[in-house]
Amino acid sequence: MYRETVLHQIEVAVKTIIEIIEKLEEADLQKRPTSNKQSIGELLEHIAVICEADWHISNGATKEEMENYYSAISYKTLGALKKGLLTNFNALESNVRQLSEEELKRETTSYWGLTYTKFEWLLEILAHLYHHRGQLHAMLVHCYHKDPKILMFE
Repeated sequence: MYRETVLHQIEVAVKTIIEIIEKLEEADLQKRPTSNKQSIGELLEHIAVICEADWHISNGATKEEMENYYSAISYKTLGALKKGLLTNFNALESNVRQLSEEELKRETTSYWGLTYTKFEWLLEILAHLYHHRGQLHAMLVHCYHKDPKILMFE
């Protein structure tokens, strides 16, 4: 039951991020509210890979493996961002549904030394998505006066 509720909340985050993407124009991806920070497109590209990247980390991927993973990703258009976000969520959901209760309790340690159970990694993925969704929303609203006017929660 807990697995299903967390997956549902991750899906809510993904769907609302897609709603935000659908309110954007391609030119918005280049906007960079702070010169030394990510552009909207770079932030969305990061958001699009969270489900898959954090899954790899939860399986003990090394720093080098993650650097290779990130370097192979390229979502440069609104369509590619939406597709990547959905594909990565669907992969996560499929993988998580296959885990036994014992596997959900198994601990793994990230390459930087953080140890969580597989279920805690799921919670981390949820928090990570909500964090960056809020960051994206704030960038759009406060820096560009572009309120997507969507419900952020059910």
